[in-house]
Amino acid sequence: MNTRPSPSPSHDSNADQRTRRAPHRKARRSWMVSGIGAAVLLLGVAGVAGCSDDKEATTTTTSSASTVTVAPSTVTVQPTPTTTAETAAPAPVAPTTTSAAPAGGIMPAVVCMNLQAAQNLIQDNGVFYSRSEDATGEGRMQVNDSNWVVVGQSPEPGVAITEGDAVLSVVKIGETSAC
Repeated sequence: MNTRPSPSPSHDSNADQRTRRAPHRKARRSWMVSGIGAAVLLLGVAGVAGCSDDKEATTTTTSSASTVTVAPSTVTVQPTPTTTAETAAPAPVAPTTTSAAPAGGIMPAVVCMNLQAAQNLIQDNGVFYSRSEDATGEGRMQVNDSNWVVVGQSPEPGVAITEGDAVLSVVKIGETSAC
């Protein structure tokens, strides 16, 4: 005995399955066509760009040759006579007392400042590369400089510095510090 119910004439299960799959196939086909179209477009652009370089190279390689003949010549150098007479000594130059800043800048006081503000101040003084290190010794990286506070600095304020000389010891804002 067959326990499977017979399909009604108005209901075709195969037709339902075909209509459910059809949109999926159409979407896959449209993506494939789009991908192929994009690849053809890229190859076309690359081909045009490659051709233009070859034309330019052939048009700029033309040149003309010419021959220049130079006659040999003789140059005689005669020494200048020196005199033993006393010559006037140049006037002495007074030493200048300008206090020019070294190539770099002067280390400002940045302890208890936000790390980002401290770096900005050092840059305003002419040094664009400073280093920072975790003062707790844990070796944490200072990814967001505005989340850290400077608790120590090397060198002391007022010392001439160059790129990389400034080392700032920092802790995260909210951690125990003297600031």
